[in-house]
This record gives sequence, C-alpha cells and structure tokens, in this order.
Amino acid sequence: MLSISVLLVIIGSVLAAAGQIFLKLGATGANSLVDFMNSRIATGFVLYAIGSVLWIIALSRLPLSKVYPFTILTFVLVYVASATLLGEPITITVLLGAALVIAGLMIITLA
Repeated sequence: MLSISVLLVIIGSVLAAAGQIFLKLGATGANSLVDFMNSRIATGFVLYAIGSVLWIIALSRLPLSKVYPFTILTFVLVYVASATLLGEPITITVLLGAALVIAGLMIITLA
C-alpha cells in the first residue's frame, strides 16, 4: 500500500506535468510579453506551485533519495500528455526509454 507521502510525490509529479502542458498551451502562438499573460499560463503556474508544495511536504517526511527519483516521472507524464493532448508524435524509442525510466523508478523506490 502506498504511504501518504509517496502519494503526495505522485500527485506532485502529475500536477507538475499538467502545469507544463498548460504553460505550453498558453505559450503557443504568443509573440509579445502581453500574449504570455493569459489564463492558461496562470493555470500552469498554479498547478506547478501546488505540485511543488506537495513535494516539499513529502520531502519533510521522506529521504531526498526516495523523493528525487520521482522527478523523472514528470518527464514521462509530459511525454504522454504531449502525445495525447497536443498530438505531438512519440517514437518507439521514446516509448522504450519511458518504459526503462519507469522500471528504473520502481527499482530505486522499492530498494
């Protein structure tokens, strides 16, 4: 069973990835500073900030060596979201790399 601290780290990773997607959506097509001031970018920052707070709470309860490997989960989630939500292509190489990353994360966190 997952501890609440590990759950906080996972939710923090999901929120950080969602924040990145919103930042991308808000930045797409922006050309001037004013263009970057929009609700999607604001949402991205808010999601990223909430995720960061959850990370800090988890860091107060778990060793850094157990929390830090979850940063890689954020990268994998962004790849998945960029393909499913933004229609960006994902190659077999990226899929294989993501599978290896997840396997490595599991090995590190279960050790």
